[in-house]
Amino acid sequence: MASIERMTLVNIAGMTKDLDITLLKLSECGCFHIESATGLADKKRGFNADKEINPYIAPLKTLQEISARYSVNYEFVDYSDVNTKTVEAINNYLKSTLEKLEKFAEKKKDLNESLSVHEQALFQIEHLTGMNVDFQRLFHCEHIKVRFGRIPVDSYAKLPYYNEKVFYFTYFSKEKEFYWGVYFVPVNYSAEVDEIFDSLYFERMRIPDFVEGVGVDALDAINKAISEDKDGIEECEDNIAEILATEKNNLNRVYSRILTQHDQFELRSKAAVVNSKFYIVGFIPSSFNDEFQRIFEPITSVSIVMQPAEENGKLKPPIKLNNNKFSEPFGMFVEMYGLPSYNGFNPTNLVAITYTLLFGMMFGDVGHGFCVALLGFILWHRKKMALGRIMERIGCSSMIFGFLFGSLFGFEDLPFFDHFFTAIGLGGILPFHTANTANALPIIIGAIALGIVIMIISIVINIVTGVRAKEYEEALFANNGIAGLIFFVGILIMMLSMVLGWGIVTPLYIALVVILPLLVMFMRDPLSSWIKREPYKFGSPGEFIATNFFELFEFLLGYASNALSFVRIGGFVLSHAIMMSVVMLLAGVESGHPNIAIVIFGNLFVMGLEGFIVAIQVLRLEFYEIFSRFYKGNGKAFTPVKLQTHVIEKN
Repeated sequence: MASIERMTLVNIAGMTKDLDITLLKLSECGCFHIESATGLADKKRGFNADKEINPYIAPLKTLQEISARYSVNYEFVDYSDVNTKTVEAINNYLKSTLEKLEKFAEKKKDLNESLSVHEQALFQIEHLTGMNVDFQRLFHCEHIKVRFGRIPVDSYAKLPYYNEKVFYFTYFSKEKEFYWGVYFVPVNYSAEVDEIFDSLYFERMRIPDFVEGVGVDALDAINKAISEDKDGIEECEDNIAEILATEKNNLNRVYSRILTQHDQFELRSKAAVVNSKFYIVGFIPSSFNDEFQRIFEPITSVSIVMQPAEENGKLKPPIKLNNNKFSEPFGMFVEMYGLPSYNGFNPTNLVAITYTLLFGMMFGDVGHGFCVALLGFILWHRKKMALGRIMERIGCSSMIFGFLFGSLFGFEDLPFFDHFFTAIGLGGILPFHTANTANALPIIIGAIALGIVIMIISIVINIVTGVRAKEYEEALFANNGIAGLIFFVGILIMMLSMVLGWGIVTPLYIALVVILPLLVMFMRDPLSSWIKREPYKFGSPGEFIATNFFELFEFLLGYASNALSFVRIGGFVLSHAIMMSVVMLLAGVESGHPNIAIVIFGNLFVMGLEGFIVAIQVLRLEFYEIFSRFYKGNGKAFTPVKLQTHVIEKN
């Protein structure tokens, strides 16, 4: 039986010295939905929110900094031996550890920069090894400027045009697109010559000052420097890894403790405090009342007062759905739309039944249903995906309807089905071959009839929940209330009477079942005010008539459009059969020698495409044609307070 868990309002008061242990107990019990006590406590007596600064923010920030910089993934471990009474000591420990790590990290950073410079120099010098001149001698020329770099092959061919200019270019290596070399120019002409080489797309490279010796010797020196840089970087990484390995257990314990203390302290903002007293308010499931009392028996200074959930009008009770094993997975659809109000209706059972039924009808095939159920079983038991549990159920429903339709992976002429139903006395009735064109009209009519039944059930639910919530306009006078139900059912009976010739449609019938409910829906606002004994202001007669007329017209259109919306059920039943008929035709099944590859691919295509579409269309029917009649989804979720840890402190 699906229902909404009954809640108890809990008021907790005690001495502030016991506030932390109280919050810890509340998080450990796993059933306390905490509310903000600020504004609920008696402010005249001085109760206010606890505004003390959380002392665990700083160490937690340092821990997160270590994690981010050094890729440390903390684990929750037993932290009972970590003393946090002196937060300063933990701060000092974490800062000391971070300083050790940063010492080597900074050194590694410097070495990486040095390595980058040396590797860039290596790239440059490799192209200049043919120059048998000491680089340092070139760097110290006073009257000559030396420019190292590369020039495109096309531009090199243009250099003879500038023979009258005072410079000399020589290259030491050649690639497909560039000449690598150097040009010399007197200082007085350097600006002019530099402009010429810029126009020729000469890419200058600046040889670092530390390069010395002739080409090959300079190359050997740079390679040696690169090797030393890499060794230094590796040594720094080893030192960092050693520190992290040594401190791993301590860091895990400190992190577990600090995060627990931090989150616990953050809960203080929910408590109202004054002088040496605190006040906490929240909700627990009523079934947990006795056990909750026992948890706090050892703390004698803390008092607990339990009240009905709706005792305090300022607090809205949270919602915890209590569903059976079959319907429980479908709770995700209900939560997706919004939770019901505390005294509302839990629609999970209705969703579970209608979604399973409609999906099975629209996707009826024994083989396809088996594949869906098998995939759901794997997703749930291997991946723990909640959707897998839903797929198990709707897959079984598809198998059942597939059996009734006599369809197995699109094959509808298998003798097994006919023999089975003949053996149980249903031969000639079942299997109900959906691919048979003669069955198209009954399928469409059956889909509309099923939709009408679901609509009536939804209206009845709205009436019941409306009366329970004392929302009389919705329950009695609205289109989804008693007036609307009488009108809707009355019209259906009248239509059946005209088709079947029952002869029950009389002027009195029309007056009571059609005209009177329409008048009630038209006057729903004044009638609602009258039943509540509240005055109603009609305002302008023209405005009142126009507004209610168009709303009444919208109600009438809604009845028709909602009923016809369920035609899609029959449409998908037929489309599933037609798509599989096309697959069988392409595979040449009628020839007696079907193409197995086409059969397999076609089945996979239909299962993937149509299964996805049907799942969405059924969910649309749930939300727009069913929920819209009785469900508001304005409840808030029951969220028990808990700390971000998997380890509970030892007492």
